[in-house]
Amino acid sequence: MDIAAVVRAALASAGDPERAPEMQRYMKSDMPFRGVPKPARAALVRGLPALETRSEWLDVTGRLWWEAKYREERYVALDLLGLKKHAGWRGVGLLPTYSSYVVSGAWWDFVDEIANRHIGPLLLADADFMTPQIRTWAADPDLWKRRVSVICQLGAKAETDLELLTYAIEANAEDKDFFLRKAIGWALRQYARVEPGWVKSFVDNHPTLSPLSRREALKHL
Repeated sequence: MDIAAVVRAALASAGDPERAPEMQRYMKSDMPFRGVPKPARAALVRGLPALETRSEWLDVTGRLWWEAKYREERYVALDLLGLKKHAGWRGVGLLPTYSSYVVSGAWWDFVDEIANRHIGPLLLADADFMTPQIRTWAADPDLWKRRVSVICQLGAKAETDLELLTYAIEANAEDKDFFLRKAIGWALRQYARVEPGWVKSFVDNHPTLSPLSRREALKHL
């Protein structure tokens, strides 16, 4: 069975032509939408036939990503990558795939999903391998890989690697890009839930942080 074709047909059937343009405008997307809201997309994914092998999983998700004509096809690709029942098929070997999706997706909806549901868990599971990779991403020419380096520990809580977080922020603190400045503030604000004193001290000791980053970091302190 061609599951990628099944997904495309299901998205076409579930789409709302009146909703689609508004979704595209909100996301500022060049790629059009079908107009499928997230709950309907989740139901669609739950109803798909099982993927029997890792190679089939990678083939289906890769085709949905690279052949996508509508943005929801890429959302489903990420949904399938992130399903709990496929956890045993994930690992650091997928890092090149994630990297290619970050660079080609090049927008916050895709990038933040990959950072938080994929890169972050990999970092927690295999810090020895992933930490040097994240440090490299923090200084990468690609804006979105740098954003991942800053926000990939949002779910780490007390397990946050503060040395790595500091490195990623300092490597990007003076960048003028909105998405990096917002990411820095977001990462610090999230860690403030664990150690507010550390965050306050960090902001005080980094005067080159943008006003946006500082405001976001201290939002709940």
